[in-house]
Amino acid sequence: MASPPDRIPPIVRRDRTSGPTRRSLLAGVAALGALGASGCSRVATASDTEGGELLERLRAQGVARLGIAGEIPFGYIDKNGELTGEAPELAKVIFKRLGVDRVQPVPTEFGSLIPGLNSQQFDIVAAGMYINPERCEQVIFSDPDYQMLDSFIVRKGNPLGLSDYKDVVEKKAKFATGAGYAEIGYAVEAGYKQGDILIVPDQVAGLNAVETGRVDVFAGTALTTREVVKKSAKAEATEPFKPIVQGEPHVDGGGFAFRPSESNLRDAFNRELHKLKDSGELLRILKPFGFTENEMTDMTAKELCGG
Repeated sequence: MASPPDRIPPIVRRDRTSGPTRRSLLAGVAALGALGASGCSRVATASDTEGGELLERLRAQGVARLGIAGEIPFGYIDKNGELTGEAPELAKVIFKRLGVDRVQPVPTEFGSLIPGLNSQQFDIVAAGMYINPERCEQVIFSDPDYQMLDSFIVRKGNPLGLSDYKDVVEKKAKFATGAGYAEIGYAVEAGYKQGDILIVPDQVAGLNAVETGRVDVFAGTALTTREVVKKSAKAEATEPFKPIVQGEPHVDGGGFAFRPSESNLRDAFNRELHKLKDSGELLRILKPFGFTENEMTDMTAKELCGG
C-alpha cells in the first residue's frame, strides 16, 4: 500500500486494502499500462526554461501520465478497470483546474516510482508517497494532502502485546513490512536488525504472513492496516501510533512527486491543492478512501524534507 528522516536505507514506499486481489489488480494495471505506453509518447527532456515547461506541454496534449503502484487506497485500478484511489482522484480534480482534461495511469512497482519519474516514464507520481529527506534529494514534492500514523497487523487478541516498534524489538517478534516501506527504517531505528525483516510486496501479503504464522507482526499505515483486516477472522489491526524518528514521535505526510526541473508544475499544483484544503473539498475527495478529518494536515513538504 509510504513514508521523513525515517528510512535508514534510501527507501521509496506504500500499502493496499481489501477488494480485488493483488494479482487481479496487477493484471488490470499491466493492461492499462500497456495502453498508456502506446497512447502517449514520452515527455520531452526538460527545457532550459527556469522551472520547466511541462505544464504547458500537458495542457497542449490534454493528458497527464500518473505513476501509480497498484495499491489501495492510494492509487490503483478497480474491478471495473478504472483508475482510482485518493491520489489519482485528487490529481484528476487538480489537473482539470490546471487545464489538463485527462489523466492516464502508468503502473509500476512502488520502488520504481522515483526512477520511473526521473527517466520520464510518467509526469507525476500519484501514489500517496511519504515525503522524507531521502526522497527529497531525488524529486520535489507537493505539500502533503494527508498525514498518517503507523499500525500493526497482528493475530487476533494481539498475543505478544505489540503496540510499537520498541515492543517488536524487546519481544523478539518476527517482523514483516512492505517493499520500500518507511516502516523498514522505523524498525531499524528501534533496534531491529534489517536483515531479519521479512519484506513482502504489500499489506495483503503481510496479512497472509501473519495469518499463516510466518511472522508475528506486519507494519503499515494505520489506514491500510485497518482496511485490510476487515474480512480477516485471524488477524486484527493495533491502535495507530507515532513511530520514533531521531528520538522524537513522528507523523508522516504523503504527497505528489515531480521531477526537480519541473517546479512550475509543482507550484501550480500546490496552489490548487491549498484551495481544496481551504474549501474543505479535499476531505470530500479523500473520504471515500477511508480518510477522515484526523488525516487532514497543514504540514508542508519543506518541513517533511527536513527544512
